[in-house]
Amino acid sequence: MAQSIKAIRGMNDLLPTDTSVWQQVEQVIRATVRAYGYSEMRMPIVEQTSLFCRAIGEVTDVVEKEMYTFEDRSGDSLSLRPEGTAGCVRAALEHSLIYNQEQRLWYMGPMFRHERPQKGRYRQFHQLGVEVFGLNGPDIDAEIIALTYDLWQKLGIADDLCLELNTLGSNEERKVYKESLVKFLEAHFDELDEDSKRRTHTNPLRVLDSKDEKVQALLADAPVLSDFLGAESKAHFEQLQHLLTSLGIKFKLNPRLVRGLDYYNLTVFEWTTTALGAQGTVCGGGRYDGLVEQLGGKPSPAVGFGLGLERLMLLLTTLGKFAPQSAVDVYVCGMGTEIEGEQMKLAHELRAALPEAKVMNHCGGGNFKRLLKRADKVEARVAVILGDDEIQKGTVTLKDLKTSEQQEVTRADAAAQIAAILAC
Repeated sequence: MAQSIKAIRGMNDLLPTDTSVWQQVEQVIRATVRAYGYSEMRMPIVEQTSLFCRAIGEVTDVVEKEMYTFEDRSGDSLSLRPEGTAGCVRAALEHSLIYNQEQRLWYMGPMFRHERPQKGRYRQFHQLGVEVFGLNGPDIDAEIIALTYDLWQKLGIADDLCLELNTLGSNEERKVYKESLVKFLEAHFDELDEDSKRRTHTNPLRVLDSKDEKVQALLADAPVLSDFLGAESKAHFEQLQHLLTSLGIKFKLNPRLVRGLDYYNLTVFEWTTTALGAQGTVCGGGRYDGLVEQLGGKPSPAVGFGLGLERLMLLLTTLGKFAPQSAVDVYVCGMGTEIEGEQMKLAHELRAALPEAKVMNHCGGGNFKRLLKRADKVEARVAVILGDDEIQKGTVTLKDLKTSEQQEVTRADAAAQIAAILAC
């Protein structure tokens, strides 16, 4: 017997019961971004490796340890996308969507990172991304945060998430702060864990996000970025807080929040939950005004966020917010000597008359008991039964599988009667 082949570790299958929930949530997501007037982008999952090195930063964990990188037959270094912002900026530049223009974009699809799989974190994961170009005020920062808050409300989880907010200031302000922070870390170098020691001279801001309790205790005496901010950065952050408050969106200031990618400046935010243990961040983003120029474009302000769908699905499942839906509303079945053709034709008629209904046609024959058993198994609401007698009379028999009520109606009236049953 041949050895069975299994999925790659950290790359999971989504079965029909899973995809049913995913489809419901994706429908809410699409309706929300559409309501805000955002347009969809679809980018390749493979990009030049240099794109991510330039955008994310060569000394970040993503680039150093987590990317799936390979050489193609031409010898070019390519990578599976570990996040969506860099590819979205590349596409917008390539197709001249940014310069002197305002763009509000969104995308959704798989991303890839080679990290240790955990509950809610996979090597192939899916992400919703929202990116805005050409607007530099705190009002657009507030809008994309409000968009996420609207999404939580529609999904019924607004009370289960906390908004954490910080500002990283300008690049110049952050550079001066980094110098002060590095001096502090060097003075306490022996007290740092190995990750923090490595990051001290490569990405010192990431030390602020350390999960090591001893390091966090040490950082209580570290320089604070807010002390290095100028008037303009402070005003931006204060106006953002004012706008969120006016929208009724509660938030918590977190001076240690830095996000994991190099391109952020000014506003950064995360939506976190306590319902998932250590894997508490569901959504995060912020402003990245220098990235467009960094990738070869003319300077353009930009802000966006990424939302991990696996983490969101885990939260929704944990809180019991969504249940799988039946894949079938109407099950068309028949018995008789020359039924198959008319049965199939009837199924086509019902799909045309009931475009929102899920209509399945029975295949494979069998007796009456088997037909209804199959209709029950697929969790159909209505069984439509067609036999020799019904064909002669121009009728069909409808059975409400929820109430067991049965009625014979004309074929012309079948769609209207089925719609009435499904509406109950």
